[in-house]
Amino acid sequence: VQLQASGGGSVQAGGSLRLSCAASGRTFTSYTMGWLRQAPGKEREFVAAISWNYGTVAYIDSVKGRFTISRDSAKNTVYLQMNSLRPEDTAVYFCAAVLGTTATMKSGGTDYWGKGTLVTVSS
Repeated sequence: VQLQASGGGSVQAGGSLRLSCAASGRTFTSYTMGWLRQAPGKEREFVAAISWNYGTVAYIDSVKGRFTISRDSAKNTVYLQMNSLRPEDTAVYFCAAVLGTTATMKSGGTDYWGKGTLVTVSS
């Protein structure tokens, strides 16, 4: 199983990036998928998740209104559109999947996660 994140880069504050995650090795149609991030010197934290049937999304409070998660189950792909980026969003972003709900991932549950992609936001 692989979860390959891409789309990271360096932007100035206020800019936008779109992360993509291509999942392979199994079908994730029944999995909640989402994004975690880890800033330098900090613990990994939940960012966003979307349920397998698109019915539920969840975000960490600090990104609400700025980030949007979406998925294309037919392509086993999940996206994170990040707008109005702030320096505090600087982190390595990881794609993750869990056989559970968005609440499961928000509380730290993950079954799979991949190598991350670095997002750097300068002021």
